[in-house]
Amino acid sequence: ASLGGSFAVSTDLTKLSRLYLGVPPCRGLVTLLTSAPMATHTSSVSRSAALLSVVAVAGAMTACTPKPNGPEPTAQAFFAALGRGDTGAAAELAANTAVGKRWTPLQTIENLKLKAQAAGLWNLFLPVDTAEASGYHGAGLTNQEYAPLAEIMGRVLWSSEVFNCSAPDTGNMETIARYGDAENKARWLKPLLEGKIRSAFAMTEPDVASSDATNIATRIERQGDEYVINGRKWWTSGAMDPRCSVFITMGKTDPDAPRHSQQSMILVPANTPGVKIVRALNVFGYDDAPHGHAEVLFENVRVPASNILLGEGRGFEIAQGRLGPGRIHHCMRLIGLAERALELMCKRSMARVAFGKTVAQQGVTQERIAEARCKIDMARLLTLKAAWLMDTAGNKVARTEIAMI
Repeated sequence: ASLGGSFAVSTDLTKLSRLYLGVPPCRGLVTLLTSAPMATHTSSVSRSAALLSVVAVAGAMTACTPKPNGPEPTAQAFFAALGRGDTGAAAELAANTAVGKRWTPLQTIENLKLKAQAAGLWNLFLPVDTAEASGYHGAGLTNQEYAPLAEIMGRVLWSSEVFNCSAPDTGNMETIARYGDAENKARWLKPLLEGKIRSAFAMTEPDVASSDATNIATRIERQGDEYVINGRKWWTSGAMDPRCSVFITMGKTDPDAPRHSQQSMILVPANTPGVKIVRALNVFGYDDAPHGHAEVLFENVRVPASNILLGEGRGFEIAQGRLGPGRIHHCMRLIGLAERALELMCKRSMARVAFGKTVAQQGVTQERIAEARCKIDMARLLTLKAAWLMDTAGNKVARTEIAMI
């Protein structure tokens, strides 16, 4: 019965994905999003409806704002507004780049954050159990309740930041919430939850296959009341952001300990002497400014011993605990982006003609669209199952489902 209840939402979400092509009204989207069994909290319904409203504002358009006594806008207009908002952010980034300020936070996003906070649409990602354990509060949603909201955010690459739900901050906040002491929560978690600072996660290294966390070679050595850190990291997402104030850094505290007890994680303030941003890195030619991914050098970096998370030798354990929420949030957002890509593919296939008929009439195109539709729906169901299991049984029990996505 529990399994059936958890999957009852899939029918509505599948309908929701098909509504993206634009026939039903926006209110229909809200109804579908919030009427499923997963929306067990009354607050979830109002938050879901309000989220659609704020994301529409992110499009910097009024096309989807219902007018008194006027027709309700279509879902097609709603998502068209999102696309135009995407263009507006790109224009601002181009303008900043032209005057040598490429790594400046976008005011398009900063202004929308104020609207999101005022509407109570803030820290939607923070699950109830993590919030309770940390003593700080999120939006009161479970992972499963957050999933469809993240999917909507995923349609526009930058929109998750509007709601303080963007990586790597979400994973870092959960890590500090679960494993940080009271002092570090007050110093770092509180301003992160308030959106006053940003953070980075320094794990991957150029000299080793860092997907296996036991290979990490950066040294974290205890010297009196301090730890001294030496190593080189790269693909450190968020490090290029001028608001980045703290790194969660993984390294080895005891190379002679058992294989999975050699690593530790430690909080490193970004302004600590010895922390050097070497360069910004490109992914398929994109630098993802003003967020960015950096190569970072830690050279004799000294931090208080109290900055260690959970204790020496617990880094691998923390990494595994952080992986689940981080991965599932990415999957939730990417499903939304996949829906947008499929929509664009369908529109393009209808608009172009080859060999006397539209591309949409070509058998191979129909097959590709059908296959994409199946794969997206399957990915959504698997992600929802993983989210449900994380909520009901815990991240450790859900590790297989998390690995699948």
